[in-house]
Amino acid sequence: MVRLKHIFTTILLACIFCFSANAQSRQDRFEAIENQKAAFITKQLRLTPAEAQQFFPLYNQYMKEIRDLKSQKSRGAGQVRGNSNSFRPGNDAISFDAKEVEIKRNYRSKFSDVVGASRASQFFSVEQEFIELLYKEYKDRKHKN
Repeated sequence: MVRLKHIFTTILLACIFCFSANAQSRQDRFEAIENQKAAFITKQLRLTPAEAQQFFPLYNQYMKEIRDLKSQKSRGAGQVRGNSNSFRPGNDAISFDAKEVEIKRNYRSKFSDVVGASRASQFFSVEQEFIELLYKEYKDRKHKN
């Protein structure tokens, strides 16, 4: 029954996003997605208001570090793609992946100070589940057009 509630709420959030995204600018859509993601994380991890107040500043730092790293990786990958014979050690995809894993380990530890080790580990699965829901919604909208 609880699982059915979660599914229904997730579908409802996805529908709200679908209707509101059409009328918003790109930045507004990004902010709306981030707000939905925060609500999804809060619900799935069952964060109390006090936990959420401590968790989301850490989450925002985590996201900034991940976005910065992915930006560095994509800039480096673009340089390598331009000349397939050139290789620069700073553009090594495995190095970027290792940095991403290190960031996740670091923040799992920080998250566990706020929500406990179990929910801190669960966060990464919840985050991936949200991404998959967004991707599915995107594919469904694209298929309808």
